[in-house]
Amino acid sequence: MDGLRFDGRKRNQLRDIRFSRNYISTCPGSVLVEMGRTRVLCTATVEDRVPPHVKGTGKGWVTAEYAMLPRSSAQRVVRERSTLKTGGRTHEIQRLIGRSLRAVTDLKALGEVSVIVDCDVIEADGGTRTASINGAFVALVDALAADGRWQGGRLPVKDWLAAVSCGIVAGMTVVDLAYAEDSMADVDMNMVMTGSGGIVELQGTAEGEPFTKEGYDLMIDMAEEAVGKIVKEQRTALGEELSGRIGAI
Repeated sequence: MDGLRFDGRKRNQLRDIRFSRNYISTCPGSVLVEMGRTRVLCTATVEDRVPPHVKGTGKGWVTAEYAMLPRSSAQRVVRERSTLKTGGRTHEIQRLIGRSLRAVTDLKALGEVSVIVDCDVIEADGGTRTASINGAFVALVDALAADGRWQGGRLPVKDWLAAVSCGIVAGMTVVDLAYAEDSMADVDMNMVMTGSGGIVELQGTAEGEPFTKEGYDLMIDMAEEAVGKIVKEQRTALGEELSGRIGAI
C-alpha cells in the first residue's frame, strides 16, 4: 500500500468523511454527508402510507430519489424536471439507494409506513452514489428515531449499511475514487455492504482492459476494509445511544 495517488492518499485510504446531522431544522432525518469534495444532502421523510403493491401486506417500504443540483459540477447540470424526463443514470442510482436501504430495514417491523429518502448532490467530485447511500442510512436512522412509534426502543433497522467505490487507475488498485481518478479508471466498481459483512450489491465494469479474478479479489478486500471504516464513522456520528438501537429486533 505504498503507492501514492494524485492527492497524496494511499491506495486504501478514504477521503475525509463527515456526517452533519440535523442539517435542516424542518427535517429531523437530515444529514449532509461529505466525502472529500463530494457533498450530498440526504433527507428522510416518514409517511403513513405505502405503495399499492405493498398495501395490505402489513409491511412497510423504503424508497429514494436522487438528483444533482445545477452547479454541483464544473458545467451546469440541467434540472431533469425542465426536460420532463428522468435520465437513465438517475433512475439507476435512486433504485440502487432504495434497494440498499431496504436490505437493512425490517419492513415487517416498520409496519405499513413508507420512508422516502431524498439525496441531492450539492457538489460532485466522484462517488456520489456511494456517498448518497452512506448519508441516506444515517438520515433513515435519525428519521425513525424521531418518530414516536420507535422512540426509546429498537429501531426497525437490522444492520448497518455503507458503500464505497473502488477501481484500478493506472495499474493501481484504489478505493474511494475522486473524479480525477474515476474519469480515467481502467476498472470502476461500487460496493454496498452491511456492517456484518454481507454484500448488498456490486457494480463493476472494465472501462479498458478486462480485469482478472486476482484483481477483483483485491478490490473486494480493499472495499470491505473501507466499508468498515465508514461504518465506524457512522457509529461515531450517531452516538452510542442510537447505535445501540440498531440490530435485529
